Amino acid sequence: MSEPNITSELIDAHGLKPDEYQLILDIIGREPTFTELGIFSAMWNEHCSYKSSKKWLRTLPTEGPQVICGPGENAGIVDIGDGQAVVFKMESHNHPSYIEPYQGAATGVGGILRDVFTMGARPIAAMNALSFGEKSHPKTRQLVHGVVEGVGGYGNCFGVPTVGGEVRFHPAYNGNCLVNAFAAGLADTDKIFYSAASGVGMPVVYLGAKTGRDGVGGATMASAEFDETIEEKRPTVQVGDPFTEKRLMEACLELMQTGAVISIQDMGAAGLTCSAVEMGDKGELGIRLDLEKVPTREPNMTAYEMMLSESQERMLMVLRPEKEAEAKAVFDKWDLDFAIVGETIPEDRFLIMLNGDCKADLPLRALSGNAPEYDRPWVETPAAADMDDVPEVDPIDALKALISSVNYASKQWVYEQYDSQVMADTMERPGFGAGVIRVHGTDKKLAFTSDVTPRYVRANPEMGGRQAVAEAYRNLISVGARPLASTDNMNFGNPEKPEIMGQFVGAIKGIGSAVSALNMPIVSGNVSLYNETDGNAILPTPTIGAVGLIAAGEEPILDRARDGHVALVLGVTTGHLGQSALLAEVFNREDGDAPNVDLDAESAHGEFILANRDIIRACCDLGDGGLALAAFEMADASGVGVTLDAADTATLFGEDQARYLIACNFDQAEALMAAATQAGLSIQSVGRFGGTSVKFGGSEAEMADLSALYRNSFGEAFA
Repeated sequence: MSEPNITSELIDAHGLKPDEYQLILDIIGREPTFTELGIFSAMWNEHCSYKSSKKWLRTLPTEGPQVICGPGENAGIVDIGDGQAVVFKMESHNHPSYIEPYQGAATGVGGILRDVFTMGARPIAAMNALSFGEKSHPKTRQLVHGVVEGVGGYGNCFGVPTVGGEVRFHPAYNGNCLVNAFAAGLADTDKIFYSAASGVGMPVVYLGAKTGRDGVGGATMASAEFDETIEEKRPTVQVGDPFTEKRLMEACLELMQTGAVISIQDMGAAGLTCSAVEMGDKGELGIRLDLEKVPTREPNMTAYEMMLSESQERMLMVLRPEKEAEAKAVFDKWDLDFAIVGETIPEDRFLIMLNGDCKADLPLRALSGNAPEYDRPWVETPAAADMDDVPEVDPIDALKALISSVNYASKQWVYEQYDSQVMADTMERPGFGAGVIRVHGTDKKLAFTSDVTPRYVRANPEMGGRQAVAEAYRNLISVGARPLASTDNMNFGNPEKPEIMGQFVGAIKGIGSAVSALNMPIVSGNVSLYNETDGNAILPTPTIGAVGLIAAGEEPILDRARDGHVALVLGVTTGHLGQSALLAEVFNREDGDAPNVDLDAESAHGEFILANRDIIRACCDLGDGGLALAAFEMADASGVGVTLDAADTATLFGEDQARYLIACNFDQAEALMAAATQAGLSIQSVGRFGGTSVKFGGSEAEMADLSALYRNSFGEAFA
């Protein structure tokens, strides 16, 4: 089959700008073949090269005594003691999930699980952070159903518990939903596997499922805005098979025990191209591939298609040659393909052969090291205008507006479709703050959360980025876990627009200051740009996934509020209503500034909670909806009523940061107040739990009626 001529239209269709194509000509000294053009397109697109974001990502704190491996590998690795490590990462599958919701979300889960087990870790927990358009938009219902079913369908079949996440709705996501998938696994610190190839003449082995035409050009599609041609992009979405992935994981983990694996890399974005280039580049070696040896499920596939296919459940490995028979036996046992498709070579070359014909011969290092890197122009987001006064509202009416909204109603319709109990180590399931998992066979526990408040980031990117980290910190603290490290998923619009790039830069600055102050270094992550349709960008959504440790001998804070418990608030309440949930849901307003995040206060209050965990029965952070929503949710989880002394709107619904709601008995409350006073911290009694109603000031409603509204509203909207 003859290859097409390289035209300006073809270059443009591959997402390459004229100056980028000229750089390719300068590097190789000739016109590229069609396959080579595809390879450059795959490696130099935004999704794989991070060309607009690298400059700023380098400023993030990524190191700490607990960090074994930071960004640059398939996932980050953090020490949890006793020769064990937690391996974790969060990644987006936004564009594919909008085009084909079920498969887009399912393969997002599959890809993040592979990132974890390719490093030698058995996955133990998953989360997802989902953002959809407004409830009334004609596409939202289909997206919600498809994405939730895709996440559950893949994760449940694979057999990993989904322990947390978030779901939000806003008109800014009407043309671009966000699907951010998180996975964490456990590994022994002396049995971690990396992707850098080593040794010349070592066999390069293809593992797993066969290669098809699904997903060809997926990474390039994910690096462009959407327009009216969106339906034409459906073939660029991959199709997943969780049962094959489960077998692939078991085969890989079994193979890793044999000592056969030199390096291993999953085939994710840009498939065979990206995995081979990354292995060669990190090991400072070249790679030769003989594509006729690649197992395919469709006839007459071209070199271009094989190199750019994003078919799922595939790995690439560099193998010790003397272990070849032993390795093949493992994959035969699990009924998976095992094929030697190439070898490492000493030259700096990426050599692609098909039936004796050379389809690509490129300098390998140039594909990653010479990728364009941009210092995009950016403008600072203007300071938020002063906010108009917020009228006083009946607090129970305001609470009803929040708990009946799809943003703040219970998400049990979503998480009940996910298996949160598989593996039998889940201690805190979705719906109650951070998820908590026992580290099997030990007395340790790990906690997981994902957080961001996009409207804060839009109003004030730096403070909003800081707040995302601080909320993740508080969610971990609230279950008694010491935060260890974080992963970021940076979802933004078109970085070529200075105002969008300014949002990104501001958010990075805020995240960097917060993870530094709270000792939560960024160890892995993902950037998803060009989340725009017809020029309309999403809200800036830098999702923070975070992991915390409850060490052996430490008790988690997993009790519930009980009848007669005192309600205490740790932290200062000023009644900040800018960008609040109350404004959005009750007044249909999104004005004012994001709340200030005092990182010293966040740290001091977190340490206080951990130091006094023994006398705290239940705890949650105060975020969206302020004290009123937190107190209601804590009471609902316990099946009791709650009375708050305050009646004014700002005190009840303000979203001041660095605050926790604590439930404990009277004696414990006295002890906590004395300890806080001695430490110079603000703490006050704000009410009590008990009875069968919710009373805010002089306003009251039956808990049973409010609970029914809270628990049923989301399902009634989407079931």
